Amino acid sequence: MNAGLDAALGAGLAAAAAAQLVRWLRVLQREHYDPSAPGRFLVRWSLPPVGSPARATRRRPLTPSIVSLAAAIVLVALGLDRWAAAVTIVYGVTCPVGLALRGRSGALRWTRRLATVAALTVLLVGVAGAGVATSRPYLVALVVVWLVPFLVGLSAAVLAPVEEWRAQRYVALASARLARVKPRVVAITGSFGKTSTKSHLADLLGPDAGVVASPRSFNNRAGLSRAINEQVSDDTRVFIAEMGTYGPGEIRALCAWCVPEIAVVTAIGPVHLERMGSLDVIEAAKLEVTERARVVVLNVDDERLARWAARLRATGVVVRTAAARAPADVRVIDDGATWTLEVDGAVVGASARAPGPQATNVACAAAVALELGVGAADVLGRLGDLRPVDHRASVATAPSGVVVVDDTFNANPASAAAALDLLGGLGATGRKFVVTPGLVELGSAAVVENRALGARVARDGLELVVVGRTNARALVEGYGASARRVATRDAAVAWVRSTLHGGDAVLYLNDLPDHYP
Repeated sequence: MNAGLDAALGAGLAAAAAAQLVRWLRVLQREHYDPSAPGRFLVRWSLPPVGSPARATRRRPLTPSIVSLAAAIVLVALGLDRWAAAVTIVYGVTCPVGLALRGRSGALRWTRRLATVAALTVLLVGVAGAGVATSRPYLVALVVVWLVPFLVGLSAAVLAPVEEWRAQRYVALASARLARVKPRVVAITGSFGKTSTKSHLADLLGPDAGVVASPRSFNNRAGLSRAINEQVSDDTRVFIAEMGTYGPGEIRALCAWCVPEIAVVTAIGPVHLERMGSLDVIEAAKLEVTERARVVVLNVDDERLARWAARLRATGVVVRTAAARAPADVRVIDDGATWTLEVDGAVVGASARAPGPQATNVACAAAVALELGVGAADVLGRLGDLRPVDHRASVATAPSGVVVVDDTFNANPASAAAALDLLGGLGATGRKFVVTPGLVELGSAAVVENRALGARVARDGLELVVVGRTNARALVEGYGASARRVATRDAAVAWVRSTLHGGDAVLYLNDLPDHYP
């Protein structure tokens, strides 16, 4: 009897450990192999936020993960190890509830790097489980199951130097290719607006300009080196490099081998604030892109960037300012129907406004195009043909007659405000809805910003649909109890399709990957 039970429990614990491994490997991959990610997201799933510092005494809801852990601890304390193992099996296979083995967004991809992390984690699990021959083998085994997310993070940390060495080989190849081809390199960074500005610049330069732009999200060392090695050819004349960062030093390191002639900074804002700590740190990290550039283009609608201009000019750097509202060397003024292009204070002309692109990003792209030798008249003539970036404030009308604004690429406080302005300005005759999981990676500002977002939606007379639970409490506190809540993006889409009618409008604002609760 006991032998059969022990075999079943042993198999169950192995299955539980395997399920945990797959879950947390997926989180690690989605978070760009950040070793701290499994632990951070375990906390997110196990301890939902209470909502606001002012109500910090409010009890957190009891999640299945917490209940399972408490039950396992009590059973172990009572010496009921087999029962504790059974609880751990249920936990390992099902928890965190909602964190799927294969998700809606970002399914696990068994790359070489992931397989290496998985193999080392399995080895660590084996080492950690070496105590199964002790007098309490179930205690050892169940502890190992609970430790899986931390072992995944440890494996990623241990392997980081090896990945660094491997990546450097591809960087060397990319650097050599740039040295041989000698394209003019434009580096674009900023808290937001990078991808849009990159796309608009490629359009303004024209299809025959020999332009290669780094693909979407290829904005780190691995992505840029891959883009150069695979796409830059002998006839490439301009390479547009989007550069992102999670901390100081990353952009400086990128610019050391992908040296920009022209650097563009689109905005400074509370994006990745959770990792970087403060706006001052974010600003310093973005400033690194200017260190090797001959020309720097700054969005001076941003107050922080406006202060850079004089400082950079004092060092001998050529600075070209761009804006939609503030006085600037290059302005694109949006009156809702047309764009007016101004260069050095002179009006070049007006163009039909392309739907989707934001005027500030267009102005930054126009300033770079002018620096690269495109005539002002040609820039003006191409403004009306700018393509919207996928999932960035694109507007379409569904067969049902519902107007859909897709702004799910990502979101931050500034872009969210712009998207709400866009929704409010639509000519829809019916009700208007905002479907959103809120804003993330804002650190300590998350509660305040999401509460403000909910309040803005209510103030504008829009109806709010909150997706998931990551920011639900703060959004509802800002909007009010009438906000509708749904568990997933798929559930929100199904509700919209079954509820809205012709003349209604909906804004899909942000779309969190499903490794967020």
